[in-house]
Amino acid sequence: MNFDNLMAVSPIDGRYANKCSELQEIFSEYGLVKRRVLVECTWLKALAAEKGVAECRLTAAQAKAVDRVAAEFSLADAQRVKDIERTTNHDVKAVEYFLKEKLAPAFGAKGAKTLEFVHFACTSEDINNMSHALMLRDGKKVLRAAMDEMTAKVAAMAKEWAKVPMLAHTHGQPASPTTVGKELAVVSARLRRQAGEIDRLVMPAKMNGAVGNFNAHLSAYPKVDWEKLARKVIESLGLRQNRLTTQIESHDGIAELFDAICRWNSVLLDFDRDVWMYVSMGYFKQRTIKGEIGSSTMPHKVNPIDFENSEGNLGLANAVLGFMARKLAISRMQRDLTDSTTLRNMGVGFGYTLIAIRSTQKGLGKLELNADRLAEDLDRNWEVLAEPIQTVMRKVGMDHPYERLKELTRGRRVTAEIMQDFVKALPLPKEDKARLLKLTPATYTGLAAKLAKLA
Repeated sequence: MNFDNLMAVSPIDGRYANKCSELQEIFSEYGLVKRRVLVECTWLKALAAEKGVAECRLTAAQAKAVDRVAAEFSLADAQRVKDIERTTNHDVKAVEYFLKEKLAPAFGAKGAKTLEFVHFACTSEDINNMSHALMLRDGKKVLRAAMDEMTAKVAAMAKEWAKVPMLAHTHGQPASPTTVGKELAVVSARLRRQAGEIDRLVMPAKMNGAVGNFNAHLSAYPKVDWEKLARKVIESLGLRQNRLTTQIESHDGIAELFDAICRWNSVLLDFDRDVWMYVSMGYFKQRTIKGEIGSSTMPHKVNPIDFENSEGNLGLANAVLGFMARKLAISRMQRDLTDSTTLRNMGVGFGYTLIAIRSTQKGLGKLELNADRLAEDLDRNWEVLAEPIQTVMRKVGMDHPYERLKELTRGRRVTAEIMQDFVKALPLPKEDKARLLKLTPATYTGLAAKLAKLA
């Protein structure tokens, strides 16, 4: 099928396709069918290796054929599955029929009975939940690599600018100074913490039949330890067994993963907005790229479009992932089908997340520190030294220190001269007075430079 991304309904497959192309193999219909085939093949080989299932045995050549079908699954194979589905009107049954057809030449007439063990005792959800878990496992690897690259960039900037003083703004108002590096280190630490929560999660899966009790399995082979065999298959694919399920794996693990990604995304969105503000304040300049246009009518503009793009896409990602996390945990009795169509949108949430990460990275690559503007803002706000002055006054037991500094500074600009004259008039110990007189907004940064190195 030829596809022109100018005709794409979603920007994930159109305008932004090059920012998340590695997700196509994972979350596409092809990716889902490919993983269904892998699960079916893994189950068939496990049955053949189980001593208690004597009727299912694979020769070395047949086992290689099974491995080959899974390893070499192609777009043409996926298309054949879809062709079969047009007759069956059932997607998982189409995979079963495809495998029997594909393996028939290698199995021959003598192996025809063995092919009946394809999809043996399975309900569709045994195959689907495993396939979705594998898609999420593989998609998580892509996201985590991008997340780590993003975080490493922020951490590197934190260390580079660890000692660069910057006026802080609490409630949007001038506040005690910090350093550029320390504020970036806060972001890198937050991102790493949430990434750790994502890493902690191993996708649960089930392979226990129509309503989760191994009913069909035991009717055929009552002496086989089906729980153990299912666990072996599940864990061989890097997943963990959920022993208590209905017909579906309950999706709580998926909800946990999506919520964890949403939290990581929220930290990045917060960062996008802060950088946007710092650009608007002139703390950062943006490196111009030849040929780029900022505004269709105002030639001078260099807009922070990458951070805006990221913010919008993060909002979309969290809306999709957040809805899915809430919805997927709910299913009527042993199952309903509302999860099926919902799960087909997993790649949408991952896609918007990846697009956002790469937009922020692009934006960071254009940033240049405006040291002059940072210094200018610090020098215009000597009133921020009211905090250390009244703190020292408290230490030595002077009357009403907070109130006296409040009267001097609140709601007005205070010059260096005014602040220093105030300190000179205070009956402070010599060392305390000398230290306060030496202090400037640019040097009043506490341990910020040291803390920035923790990034």
